[in-house]
Amino acid sequence: MADTVVTRFAPSPTGFLHIGGARTALFNWLYARARGGKMLLRIEDTDRARSTEEAVQAIIDGLDWLGLSADEPPVSQFQRAERHRQVVEEMLAKGAAYRCYASQAELDEMRETAKAEKRPPRYDGRWRDRDPSEAPAGVAPVIRLRAPLEGETVVEDEVQGTVRFPNKDLDDFVLLRSDGSPTYMLAVVVDDHDMGVTHIIRGDDHLTNAGRQTLIYRAMGWDVPVMAHIPLIHGPDGAKLSKRHGALGVDAYRAMGYLPVALRNYLVRLGWAHGDEEIIPTEKMIEWFDLPQINKGAARFDFKKLEAINGHWIRASTDADLVDALMASRDILPNGGILKQADEATTRERLAEAMPGLKDRAKTLVELADGAAFLFAARPLAMEEKAEAILADGGRQVVADLLPLFQAVEPWSAEALEAIVRDYAETAGIKLGKAAQPLRAALTGRTTSPGVFDVLAVLGKSESLARLSDQTG
Repeated sequence: MADTVVTRFAPSPTGFLHIGGARTALFNWLYARARGGKMLLRIEDTDRARSTEEAVQAIIDGLDWLGLSADEPPVSQFQRAERHRQVVEEMLAKGAAYRCYASQAELDEMRETAKAEKRPPRYDGRWRDRDPSEAPAGVAPVIRLRAPLEGETVVEDEVQGTVRFPNKDLDDFVLLRSDGSPTYMLAVVVDDHDMGVTHIIRGDDHLTNAGRQTLIYRAMGWDVPVMAHIPLIHGPDGAKLSKRHGALGVDAYRAMGYLPVALRNYLVRLGWAHGDEEIIPTEKMIEWFDLPQINKGAARFDFKKLEAINGHWIRASTDADLVDALMASRDILPNGGILKQADEATTRERLAEAMPGLKDRAKTLVELADGAAFLFAARPLAMEEKAEAILADGGRQVVADLLPLFQAVEPWSAEALEAIVRDYAETAGIKLGKAAQPLRAALTGRTTSPGVFDVLAVLGKSESLARLSDQTG
């Protein structure tokens, strides 16, 4: 076995990079990073009817956004078909494989007999030792592995432990179809060998393949990689993950406003743990991650926990990084158009100034953009129903009273404005909130926002006075 750790992520490009695939990529990436190795990307695109270039690009883009880019350009499995056939020729030459001329009718009969006898369908080996001269004319054969008939194949799995496969259950499975195309079982083994993969980390739905693939490695005299079959992700109710649970593409999570660092943090905790740590920076994941710590049981997806973790990382991010994240996501977030109301330089400047007051209230970039909407709203502001009710219930009088006091403020600052409003409230015999809420409604059209004095400061004197005047005219 090579000294350098090489892992691989091998998705099928038949759709988006789903969340389970993203976690598999993360586990492969972390394991390789922690050991100075590399993670490779193989696109398993042999299903030509369903594989698309758009899906390939979506997978690459998703990995790049998550910060899990492969260390080398992706490998196309389809383009390696000639190599797959070459390996089968070697197996035929050494007697590890043979040509099978069984007709579809014969195969159907085997299946029906097995069904009637209440046993799993298995090929009965009828061409295993027959002379090829007996082959029917004009029939293109499949190539089958000459599997051992007795004993067992043992896989020492880093997650599942010792897994035993009775060889009688593995049967002489097909390596090459009658049209010469390689089967998935063969292609995966040849590709992993040629790519120098030392560790196969994948979902436990592939565990049943491990025995058959081990037979191919042994037939070729190749080292069998270390295997680790990780549990699948289920919904909160324990059922198989579906779209209603969160079985969405990574691009959907980006559109929902999650940060890559937060999604990595959440995904690593789905089936893996380091003590009671919940908030785990990526550098600590790399330091701590190991295969034996992965649970055997299925992990459960929980949007509330993901949102809480994302909220933590938003608060922990620098204001500049959040501005960058919002600007990079303007075309992706459902409310990203808010961030296109002004030129880019002005938008960045306003966001940077308001960010300290915005990020404490947001759990996602969508909420962050929504909180920033007041910065770019056109006058006269559209009023939410509750905001209009506050203004109608004596709030406009409060705004009218404060307007001339604000006009005299120089220099314009949150501290000076807060002092004026506090004096006003004390003189009027009202609580500070009774003065602040009408101001918030008039300035933002809402009843929630960053601190109202921060809002005044960020909007600036001219815009603030204009918005207040709109509610007193």
